[in-house]
Amino acid sequence: MPRFTANVSLLFSEVPLLERFALARAAGFEAVECWWPFATHQPSLAQVGAFVDALDAAEVRLTGLNLFAGDMPAGERGIVSHPDRTGELRENLDVVRTLVEATGCDRVNALYGQRLPGIPAHVQDDLAARNLRLAADTLATAGVTVLVEPLTSGENGDYPVRTLDEALAVAARAGDGVAVLFDAYHLHNNGSDVVADIARHIDAVGHVQVADSPGRGEPGSGTIDFDAFFRALDAAGYAGWVGCEYRPTAPTTETLDWLPRPAGSGR
Repeated sequence: MPRFTANVSLLFSEVPLLERFALARAAGFEAVECWWPFATHQPSLAQVGAFVDALDAAEVRLTGLNLFAGDMPAGERGIVSHPDRTGELRENLDVVRTLVEATGCDRVNALYGQRLPGIPAHVQDDLAARNLRLAADTLATAGVTVLVEPLTSGENGDYPVRTLDEALAVAARAGDGVAVLFDAYHLHNNGSDVVADIARHIDAVGHVQVADSPGRGEPGSGTIDFDAFFRALDAAGYAGWVGCEYRPTAPTTETLDWLPRPAGSGR
């Protein structure tokens, strides 16, 4: 039975971010994950300390974290393929290394970045491969796997990693320590048979996230067959966490009835 981790960038958004860890714990989650939790790529030591202290106070594990991805509210979706932002990436990786060493987090998602006008696609792809390799090498001593995530077409600008095959190719080119983030919502939206594909490609999957489609609500609010999906995960022997990365259709605690409740383990 999969273990579930709460993505607090979307869940429990009724309260400020650092208060969401305690709400997740009260709801039965032993672990949380999140997008980059700071406004800049290089937050202050006090901000980093407050984040770690809030996790400790809530007694939850941090199981996943995004690299700084640019201005997400303005529509940016990552910087690893952007030639003018490698300096930001390097500085951000120093902060991420501090965070993963302090928390034990072992999955870091590196959003690829959108296509830039006037820059050939192969130039961006070559840079992305080098920067993903840099991220994997920088975080390797902390036991971190770096993730490549396909995103839904039409919702994320000119983001070039949309299919499972595209993500597999990016991860393979970057090399050891880089794997695919299998987000059932995004992949389903882009035409994947998520039940069949998780079974076929489980060896290349470093993390799994779930939300239903359409709408990105909790499982059961859309059309994805999550009973079959979770059975496929079990049959494939997936032993990692499953991130609940959905937009609740009601207050978060009212949207958790879909969660399986295995005895003796976390959500």
